[in-house]
Amino acid sequence: MANQQGVKRTPLQAFLYWGAVVGVWGLIFLVAFFAVFATDLPDVSKLNTVTRQPSISYLDRSGALIAVRGSQYAPPVDLEKLPDYVPKAFMAIEDRRFYYHPGFDPIGIGRAVVKNISCWCFAAGGSTITQQLARNLFLTLDQTPRRKAQELILALWLEMKFTKKEILALYLNRVYFGAGAYGIEAAAQRYFNKPASRLTLGEAALLAGMMKGPSRYSPVSATERAARRATIVLDEMVHTRAITSDERAEAFRSPVRVSAVLANQRAQYFTDWVDAQVRALVGEPTEDLIVETTLDLPIQAAAESAVRAGVKGAAGQGVQQAALVAIDGEGRIRAYVGGADYNESQFDRATSARRQAGSAFKPFVYLAAMEAGRTPAVIVADEPVRIGGWEPRNYTGKYLGAITLQTALAQSVNTVAARLANEVGAGNVAAAARRLGITSKIQLAPSMALGAVEVNPLEMAQSYAAFSNGGFLAKGYGIQRIRTATGRVLYDRNLEKRPRRSVIGSPSLQYMNQMMREVVTTGTGKRARVAGYDIAGKTGTTSDYRDAWFVGYTGGFVAAVWTGKDDNTSMKGVTGGGAPATIWRSFMAQALPRLKAQAIPGGVVQVEAPRDAIGDILSTLGMGGGEQDRPAPQPEPRPAVRLPEEIPY
Repeated sequence: MANQQGVKRTPLQAFLYWGAVVGVWGLIFLVAFFAVFATDLPDVSKLNTVTRQPSISYLDRSGALIAVRGSQYAPPVDLEKLPDYVPKAFMAIEDRRFYYHPGFDPIGIGRAVVKNISCWCFAAGGSTITQQLARNLFLTLDQTPRRKAQELILALWLEMKFTKKEILALYLNRVYFGAGAYGIEAAAQRYFNKPASRLTLGEAALLAGMMKGPSRYSPVSATERAARRATIVLDEMVHTRAITSDERAEAFRSPVRVSAVLANQRAQYFTDWVDAQVRALVGEPTEDLIVETTLDLPIQAAAESAVRAGVKGAAGQGVQQAALVAIDGEGRIRAYVGGADYNESQFDRATSARRQAGSAFKPFVYLAAMEAGRTPAVIVADEPVRIGGWEPRNYTGKYLGAITLQTALAQSVNTVAARLANEVGAGNVAAAARRLGITSKIQLAPSMALGAVEVNPLEMAQSYAAFSNGGFLAKGYGIQRIRTATGRVLYDRNLEKRPRRSVIGSPSLQYMNQMMREVVTTGTGKRARVAGYDIAGKTGTTSDYRDAWFVGYTGGFVAAVWTGKDDNTSMKGVTGGGAPATIWRSFMAQALPRLKAQAIPGGVVQVEAPRDAIGDILSTLGMGGGEQDRPAPQPEPRPAVRLPEEIPY
């Protein structure tokens, strides 16, 4: 190569010349690069300022932790107090050349580019720990060239301002680990109920593995995937000589136990439900809050187990979803399940869904009749009936003739319920339902008597609670007290207590309890029986088997169970006396011993049908005995009628 005078440069001169050219153009490029991308960099003066959403911790009625919503930060952990394998686990999987690069890793970037081009996808990234820290501290997660360029600039700034150990400590104290936990200390407490200084090698590998995606590799919701990822971390640690093969083998032999609260993921539907109410009561939190709820975690666990097993067991019949709400006689929600699996669907069927009640609505019809002067022993006729243009029919297409009101409710006879509602008035039936706790719209068409009313499980549970607690209104609620983490009380339900309002008087209450005991003893709800306990309730099934219910109670405790499909299509012959009653019994068999449940208040009453009522019914059926002044004869004992377990409608 020659200059303009034709003198040939020596190799050294050529190297220096072209080095200078490249240097000048490189400098020009760097100046332009910084001029373009550094003009709107975020303010780095607030590096040590933590801005976060306050956390809300939800406790059950005994003080056990249910869930934490919002962000959880713990005091920064001292890197020197961590086992040396903790930071090494993160470096092995995230940035093995952390101590040897200036903030970005050309080798790692090149390897990532080759891998991404080879699969024509974004399968690998080349961000160092310093770049990840810059992104977490100052930038958004947008995958744009500008954001990546700013990430690089900030990474270089961090490397110039801090030592490697300080950068690593900042990273471990700020990175997000999922489940609302920011930083290694909060993650150790959240996932393992221990400080970060006591993390085992396996636990450290699990946490390091989550950096690829806290939700996707969560040891709670993706156990197997998280375990596979932790194995890769341990293998990389051996490869980088951070640990030995023997230490890896020992880590495999030592089981990792995730926090029981997180592992079980109890009461997520309930937490969602009360979370909105917290903000309605005290506004958006400006500091960490503690919410004391009415939930009972052991009973909640029984409810979730029963729902999950019940849906699985009835899947062949088309049951896809279920919901369960259990409340005590004061209205305190003790268990709340909005679906079979929260991870698959967060839609809350306990309060957000409105489904037809079917025959589970009939107790309101019978209550209105009892309040109008009927008794369980009144004889009525199960025969074809026409109300306007509507002709309700029984499930079997057969009619039982002269039966008592108690038998009519126990066997869920439709014709009797329809005629009874027509006699006492649809408005009175709706008023009784509203008085007890049904808040959804109630239409007054004749079909309302058979449950053509859309309700949710919470409404059904709270409306049946009056039967279980002596006749008092018991509106369901889940929040007992809200206080700040420093102890300042923001809300206390005890301060709002008012005198209990009676909504069912005597003897109507005793009559209704007697009839609904019969539902479980000999009627459509026999599968709900729990040996040794005083149980009452009512089944419900809607037309075409779209919905099936069982709402049952004992003294001071009631649970409502619904099963069906979210798309409102039909199940395969599922009735309230089937899957819902089975779920209810499974749940109550576990809950009742813990509750030390008492008998239903009011005892058992014995009543006889008025003789004139018997005569009127028998005459209507062509069974009368003669002139008006002669006493009406008693009907002869009828043979037992074999009925299906449930009569839907």
